[in-house]
Amino acid sequence: MVTKEQRRKQLARQKHLRRQQRHEAARRKARLRNGIIAAALVVALGAGGVAAAVGAFEGEADTGKPAEDTAQQAPDPCAEPAKGEPGDKRWEEEPEMAIDASASYTMSLATTCGDIEIALDAEKAPRTVNSFSFLAGEGYFDHTPCHRLVDQGIFVLQCGDPTGTGKGGPGYTLPDENLKDPAVQDGVYPAGTVAMANTYNAQLDEGRNTGGSQFFLVYEDSKLPPDYTPFGQITQGMDVLKKIADAGSTVDPQIQATVPNATVVIDKATVAEK
Repeated sequence: MVTKEQRRKQLARQKHLRRQQRHEAARRKARLRNGIIAAALVVALGAGGVAAAVGAFEGEADTGKPAEDTAQQAPDPCAEPAKGEPGDKRWEEEPEMAIDASASYTMSLATTCGDIEIALDAEKAPRTVNSFSFLAGEGYFDHTPCHRLVDQGIFVLQCGDPTGTGKGGPGYTLPDENLKDPAVQDGVYPAGTVAMANTYNAQLDEGRNTGGSQFFLVYEDSKLPPDYTPFGQITQGMDVLKKIADAGSTVDPQIQATVPNATVVIDKATVAEK
């Protein structure tokens, strides 16, 4: 027969065990988030549609405390997406050059959170701008989500993947361009920069020229090596990015990324000569 004292000790041990389990679960959650934040920009490896993560970013230290759940802290500041579904077109080869590299081009992103205008640098990144002009004309970016928000260590919103998984791409790859731009040579991508994501691994020096359709918008100065093609500058819509960032992010283990809490969808993307 179990005495009251034995029962009391048994309950105390069970309570202590539950506390340890909760603590360990919190540590695992924190490590998962930190690992995801530390991953580099994830994009498709061209026609293979395979994703890769490269350790280019530093994450926060593992404090043993659970990661803060920002999903409940702020309401969704964005509207419902326009009717329509992302496309699934893919091409075997990079499109032929159809832009005038000496001309000025603007990319307009009509998103659920507001409009973003980007001045494209066709002179310094002609093949990248040509590709974006082609893809926008094909409706490739329409109805696509911005699937990744990094709000610790670096500060970027990543878009351009119709699958919303970080694994999608147009079927072809682009060469790196404009990596010697003075604006990024000091290891900082200034706020307002628009650049290509890729799979370059600096430690192995592998993955050059692996850009596809995924790109990122820098909403605060971010320490990054000059390995990502800078091809545009935001001229309107920094307030839109701030609104998205203020809503925070949540870890999505399925795609190994921190996704925006806000419903960020590109309803329509257009590229036009000024």
